[in-house]
Amino acid sequence: MYTAPDHPFLARLRDRVLFTAGPIGSTLLSFNLTADDFVAFPGTAREEAHQDCPEWLNVANPEILQRVFRMFYEAGADAVDSCSFGANDVVLAEFGLADRTRELNRLAAQVINKVRDEFSTPEWPRYSFGTNGPGTKLPSLGHIAWDELVRSYREQVSGLIEGGIDVLKVETCQDLLQTKAALAACADVFAEMGVRIPVIVSVTIETTGTMLLGSDIAAALTALEALDVVDVIGVNCSLGPDGMVEHVRYLAEHCRRPIFVAPNAGMPEVVDGQACYRLTPEDFARYHRIFVDEFGANIAGGCCGTTPAMFEAAIAAIGRRAPKRRTPALEPSSSSLYTSVPFRQDTSFLVIGERLNATGSRAFRDLLLAGDLDGMVALAREQTAEGAHVLDVSVDFVGRNGAPDMEALAGVLRTQSTLPLVFDSTELPVIETALKLYGGKAIINSINLEDGERKITRLMPLIRRHGAAAIALVIDEEGQARTAEWKLRVAHRIYEIAVGRYGLEPSDLLFDMLTFPLSGGQEDLRKDAMETLEAIRRVKVELPGVNTVLGVSNVSFGLKTVARRVLNTVFLHEAIEAGLDAAIVNAKQIVPLNRIPEEQLATALDLIYDRRREDYDPLTHFLGLFEGVEAEKAVKVDRSTLPVDERLRQRIVDGDRRGIDADLDDALETMDALTIINQHLLEGMREVGELFGSGKMQLPFVLQSAETMKTAVAYLEPHMEKTDGSGKGKIVLATVRGDVHDI
Repeated sequence: MYTAPDHPFLARLRDRVLFTAGPIGSTLLSFNLTADDFVAFPGTAREEAHQDCPEWLNVANPEILQRVFRMFYEAGADAVDSCSFGANDVVLAEFGLADRTRELNRLAAQVINKVRDEFSTPEWPRYSFGTNGPGTKLPSLGHIAWDELVRSYREQVSGLIEGGIDVLKVETCQDLLQTKAALAACADVFAEMGVRIPVIVSVTIETTGTMLLGSDIAAALTALEALDVVDVIGVNCSLGPDGMVEHVRYLAEHCRRPIFVAPNAGMPEVVDGQACYRLTPEDFARYHRIFVDEFGANIAGGCCGTTPAMFEAAIAAIGRRAPKRRTPALEPSSSSLYTSVPFRQDTSFLVIGERLNATGSRAFRDLLLAGDLDGMVALAREQTAEGAHVLDVSVDFVGRNGAPDMEALAGVLRTQSTLPLVFDSTELPVIETALKLYGGKAIINSINLEDGERKITRLMPLIRRHGAAAIALVIDEEGQARTAEWKLRVAHRIYEIAVGRYGLEPSDLLFDMLTFPLSGGQEDLRKDAMETLEAIRRVKVELPGVNTVLGVSNVSFGLKTVARRVLNTVFLHEAIEAGLDAAIVNAKQIVPLNRIPEEQLATALDLIYDRRREDYDPLTHFLGLFEGVEAEKAVKVDRSTLPVDERLRQRIVDGDRRGIDADLDDALETMDALTIINQHLLEGMREVGELFGSGKMQLPFVLQSAETMKTAVAYLEPHMEKTDGSGKGKIVLATVRGDVHDI
């Protein structure tokens, strides 16, 4: 769990809104510098010039940089950026300066601190920000490896700290994996040097509404807020303030760290070969008043094109006062590179797709052994279409080295799947390989106490370093916990280690209370499902904030497919009633309870709750119900004998589009298209709404019903009468934000 470090800058940030200036590059461009300005040691044998490298000015002409810094401190800025934006060795290598990375950053800190000290007083302390830019290579696209990028940023951060920088700013972030690498480097250097200074991280949102690689602001916040090294989160560059409003609003509502906002002075226009920014000081001040007064931003900054006059206007408009108090809502989530997915779904359980598992899926194992990445990606997309929210990925297979398999698969899934990933492995190198490839917030499956604390204490530092969540299995040195008391005892031990010792957010801990199959009939297993349900109920009371997850299909292991589908569905429903948040399932193998015949449903419940009587064994009866029964017949009603209006209503409820054209043709023989829609199809949708509201139909099935309705209306449209008329009616549509209709 994040705890703010004890630092004067953060203390001051809690007391008042700060103003920070970062347009170093654009201000230098406005000076129209020549090659002579970039010459180091003129008139000597060491004469060098790197005109396209602003950071070189820290060596060649620090007076020019100090002129820039002085302009913004004089305008009233509380902090100004150093000239170190591109000073990591990946970028500096392009100028032949990679071996001078640490030196250049040390000088960058010293050059700005000299000006900072001119203006800083005990009553009004000023600060220097050490900027770390995104570099020129995107790791999520395979341009550079994690370890190389972290090493590069370590050199930069080390130099800035050695030079005495006050705050580190990882800014203008375009790729979340690059951002996490830079932040990992900050954490490494803090540990090595025994220091801890504040860290600001700031992403760049393009005109598309996302970061360069497609990450929305929710995905960015989910990934970055999971990292304890981050003290302030914000947005900068790329857009003018008008384009940042909704992104800042989202941060204001959800970000639990202080907020940093540093827009450009509008979008630049090229006039006579020069970048020209149209934003006025008045508009800059007006938007910052919105960010501060309405949204509660803590740092009002400026990026490319902003000028001292803009800061003077903003400071005059806002004043030196305390930031607005915010009450952001915690929404425990995981994220892909693209979007964030809450663990607690309002209208469904969190569906964790189980088919990318080499042990549990023969189809996936065949694709893995064949090296068919396209086929594995297609399987991931199938699960997305079937309603999965998150995908479990397990490449563990006897006789294979899992790390290369994971490297290949995670390397494509990270950009080709929109869903967050669960990395599932018993091997530490496989987990580490996956995390180094993943820019989102992953879930690690799993941690446990099977060998005491040996493995969990090796996994937890990795989980924390990469900002992941963790599935915890209730297994200890004695084996898989069987009773609720045993399960809770193990859960408390894991919680103390993960949360108490390593600082994991409680909501990032998903307990799998595990269950044994009910299919064997052994006396000692008969009550396992009941014990699991009781443990789910209790863990959320005894360990507030944690989430729960379950590999549902284990309860039916050994049964024929048709029986498994029914038992899995009923057990899942009972687990959700007990408080289950997430389930690892094959989404298409779960059906709404209303599609299960009453006797099958009742017997499944008897089996789960061990309701045996002298002349009745629910297991025996349950098995008998499926003797000679095919899967489709077990879960679907034969509609062929029903009247056409009832067939259509039932198709909507079942979400079954196949062959609907024939039923619609039958209906058109006796009624018009609007009658079919208004009296029969809509009746089906009304029933869907009731089932959804009562919890008997989950969201994926609601969407199937909606698609069936859409197909039927499209088929009927040509049969509707068209009326002539010049007037147009008005339609008002309304919904509640966050309601299912938002889809």
